[in-house]
Amino acid sequence: MYNLPDIPKINIKNIKSKVLSIFKNKNFLGVVFLIIALCLIGFYVNVIIFNYFPSQTQAFLEYFKLPQVETSENNNADTESYVSDISYEQAIIDVAKNASPSVVSIVISKNLPIYEQELINPFGDLDPFFNFQIPQQVQKGTQYQEIGAGSGFVVSKDGLVLTNKHVVIDKQADYTVLTSDGQKYPAKVLALDPVQDLAIIKIVADKTIGPMILQPVTLGDSSGIQIGQTAIAIGNALGQFSNTVSVGVVSGLGRTISASDQSGSFSETLEDIIQTDAAINSGNSGGPLLNLKGEVIGINTAMAQGAEAIGFAIPINMAKRDIEQVIETNKITYPFLGVRYVLVDEDVKKEYKLSVDYGALVLKGEKGELAITADSAADRAGIKENDVVLSINGEKITKNNSMAKIIQKHNVGEKVTLHILRGDKEIDVDVTLGERSI
Repeated sequence: MYNLPDIPKINIKNIKSKVLSIFKNKNFLGVVFLIIALCLIGFYVNVIIFNYFPSQTQAFLEYFKLPQVETSENNNADTESYVSDISYEQAIIDVAKNASPSVVSIVISKNLPIYEQELINPFGDLDPFFNFQIPQQVQKGTQYQEIGAGSGFVVSKDGLVLTNKHVVIDKQADYTVLTSDGQKYPAKVLALDPVQDLAIIKIVADKTIGPMILQPVTLGDSSGIQIGQTAIAIGNALGQFSNTVSVGVVSGLGRTISASDQSGSFSETLEDIIQTDAAINSGNSGGPLLNLKGEVIGINTAMAQGAEAIGFAIPINMAKRDIEQVIETNKITYPFLGVRYVLVDEDVKKEYKLSVDYGALVLKGEKGELAITADSAADRAGIKENDVVLSINGEKITKNNSMAKIIQKHNVGEKVTLHILRGDKEIDVDVTLGERSI
């Protein structure tokens, strides 16, 4: 038979005495007290976290006007317009909504020749036994078709539209304006700016469509533009996507660029231009660049080839003069001096051994073009090649303040005083500005 092992007897009194000795131990009591204290501290920290910090977080959100997350019982997202709780985002939405009805697409159309390939004997019928034929393109009539598109925006209720000169420079083409509500109107070119890449066209009312209801844009003040401020571009991107909106910032001011159209048939140098990283694609030319107030601060003009997010716009203050002139005289004119020049800097000073490092040095062109335009204001006033024009009416000519920029501040027929360095002498010459127009 298997015998179970003996179970030792438990001494209750001995255990009781050991337990009592443990409770009388000061170290044990210290540990127990520490545990109780930590539990109490944890309880109060929990109360603070769930009561104090939410109120502080809510105050922080209210201070910066950040959105609160709310649960909506009614799911009406499909029937109501989206309204952002973020003021910056909502400002962009409002600008796009309010300005888009003023932005138009400009479609360019003209008759283009149609060519077909035929086999032609270059010797004609001179030798009937020698039948030598070569392929040659032969015109077979013409076809009326769309050849391009750009953008513009309404600046008056009677149909004046501001756009880029290179959009409407083809005198053989016809122009059609497409408004945001889908209406098509013929348009005629009223005036082209002889200096800036600007033009003004007028929408021709169509009685079959009914009265035109046009919404002019609000023109801002480009003199107060700051680098870093928000810039919103609207236009007919790629000639296909009307009223496309892109957002960026003003990346730079006072830029000088050489701009040309895609065909290379039109090019010019533009000064004092706004740089932006808002997307300006082909077809956006002539569209508005706006601030967060919905005011037009520039006219989208060009984009840098071979680079991303580098676009350019003409400041709106330059266009205000054009709009006023067209309303009053139906044309755009600029004061004209009639000299070819290079702005003086340290390099030019050394090359031509000048005594000054500023001003405009009157020179011939690289291909021998005359330094002084015949019968111009400069010619009549006696300005000579190699003169250095230092200032106009006391305004100093520098790299950042060119002679052309200063002259544009004056009017046709106005008399101005040129301070000139001729050789080693400084003289003053009075000039009555002429007219430059297209």
